[in-house]
Amino acid sequence: MEEPNAQTSAEPPLSPSAPPTTVLPLDTEMARAPPLLEDPEAPSNPSWFTPKRLLIIFCVINMLNYVDRGAIASNGVNGSLRTCTESGICTAGSGIQGDFNLNNFQDGVLSSAFMVGLLVASPIFASLAKSHNPFRLIGVGLSVWTFATAGCGFSFDFWSITIFRMLVGVGEASFISLAAPFIDDNAPIAKKTAWLGVFYMCIPTGIAVGYVYGGLVGGHLNWRFAFWGEAILMLPFAVLGFVIKPLQLKGFPSAGTEKLSISAEVIIPEVEDIGNSKGAVDMLGGKAELHVGGSKKFSLAKTAGEIQNQFARFWKDMKVLLLDKVYVVNVLGYIAYNFVIGAYSYWGPKAGYEIYHMSNADLLFGGVTIVCGIFGTLSGGYILDSMNPTISNAFKLLSGVTFLGAIFCFCAFISKSLYVFLVLFAIGELMVFATQAPVNYVCLHCVKPSLRALSMAMSTVSIHIFGDVPSSPLVGVLQDYLNNWRKSALILTSVFFLAALIWFGGIFLHSVDRYNEDSQHDIAPVERGNQMPLLDGSRTELAESA
Repeated sequence: MEEPNAQTSAEPPLSPSAPPTTVLPLDTEMARAPPLLEDPEAPSNPSWFTPKRLLIIFCVINMLNYVDRGAIASNGVNGSLRTCTESGICTAGSGIQGDFNLNNFQDGVLSSAFMVGLLVASPIFASLAKSHNPFRLIGVGLSVWTFATAGCGFSFDFWSITIFRMLVGVGEASFISLAAPFIDDNAPIAKKTAWLGVFYMCIPTGIAVGYVYGGLVGGHLNWRFAFWGEAILMLPFAVLGFVIKPLQLKGFPSAGTEKLSISAEVIIPEVEDIGNSKGAVDMLGGKAELHVGGSKKFSLAKTAGEIQNQFARFWKDMKVLLLDKVYVVNVLGYIAYNFVIGAYSYWGPKAGYEIYHMSNADLLFGGVTIVCGIFGTLSGGYILDSMNPTISNAFKLLSGVTFLGAIFCFCAFISKSLYVFLVLFAIGELMVFATQAPVNYVCLHCVKPSLRALSMAMSTVSIHIFGDVPSSPLVGVLQDYLNNWRKSALILTSVFFLAALIWFGGIFLHSVDRYNEDSQHDIAPVERGNQMPLLDGSRTELAESA
């Protein structure tokens, strides 16, 4: 800025009280500027995590999430209503349904209540991952989950347990949005889909273990102890999210780097103004209070700007996802698929008990789901890896196994024999669970790395809000109307054919794997530096797999 009495000369005038200004070369000035590329949270030393440790820990957390789903659906925890015969002999109710006197619709709502929290929190956590360390966000989510599951055990009526179930969804939101991208970043190149298969294997396994766990704890102690036990098991992992050195995701600048960049943009001009200003000594000596007042105003403006930018980035990213035909078709098929799986997982033990008079429905459904879930999910990942993992091949696998699985499950519910049902249903589940790794592979690879967290969040939100959230209550209403579990199960199973048809259409879409797109085009050098594998052992395993 030019002084009022400036002399016409090539050099700017100097104040009598100001020391002579030395013009430094550009490289010297840059050397004296704050180090923008250094990140306090960047792992200068290898993290305690190795890729395999990360996978194991995330698998255990994922399993606990779904143990909770299985436990609340089990007969031991869910229970039954009080019933009376025509002769006036009444049997007391049991579990949550008996204690709170819930009809089938309310019971179905209870299973879906956590989806409300999941719906609200998933996009928020995915968006926050761009300005806060994703690993720390997982720690926050797991802490909320631990509190909420413990609260379920202390609930006293329908509304109190419903609110705690919503909070369970809030707690789970950060993990389901961010865990898969972490695994995809650090898995060996030749085994990415297989590692995703191992991770998603924990979904059916966790639900099945939850059936058994809920049946045993609810039958021998009380349904409340099942929730308290889950909270105790998750607590160490919630603590781990805060005490372990945080990891960074590919495509996301670290929070520390972002803060340093903002500080440099603001502080450097201020220093220059002070050095060239006539009143520099006065400001530094006795008028600092003006600077403090200005800093407060700047801080408020900065916060408002950050919030506005956060929303702007979110809507911009959402438009990209909604215009991506591959992503939309993949999620639509996943919604139809999850509509059936969600209702199976919740009503399965009760339907099996009514149709085939299974006295140990929790154990039978749990055992079948564990075995088929493990082998089915793992096989889906390994088959896609052996086929050459491309988005088109993933759609081929998705449509094929879902169609065959639908046929076997449909025939299973037609059968009158319990043993024929178990064999056919096991084969059907083996096939439909093979979709888990391929469908999430498409979600991760049809978008650029910086959108993966939002892609996983919106996929999860969509399959729940349009899939298993309405399916459990709707099947409850259908059963109240038909009063025939066999017919209800056959109508539900037919939706698998719709999922297979949608995924079949995805084969003919033009698809591009965008896994490395950010690093080549969109990310500045400061962000590109954060894309290298950060876990100890990652580079060795990648080299071996290559």
